[in-house]
Amino acid sequence: MIDFVSSNTHFHSLDLWSPNSTDLNPVDYKKSGDIQQQVHQSQLHSIDELKKRLLEDWRDMDQSVIDSAIDGWRKRLRACTEAKGGHLEQLL
Repeated sequence: MIDFVSSNTHFHSLDLWSPNSTDLNPVDYKKSGDIQQQVHQSQLHSIDELKKRLLEDWRDMDQSVIDSAIDGWRKRLRACTEAKGGHLEQLL
């Protein structure tokens, strides 16, 4: 898999990648707060109910939200590089 990705993409090498950065994960920087608000609008009574709400919110998400998150990704990546991996919100 790594060989395929390396030969078919123009991403940074794995040792330079920041896989756990919430600043670079479109779901985290664009949608997770909205999902939390939706899920906690009323009391949950079980894990199954939580799963159901999460899936419903994800299913009902407008495609424009996803498109916007993806469109902003390169700008965030550049800001992260400029901030040398530090806080980047002030650079956006």
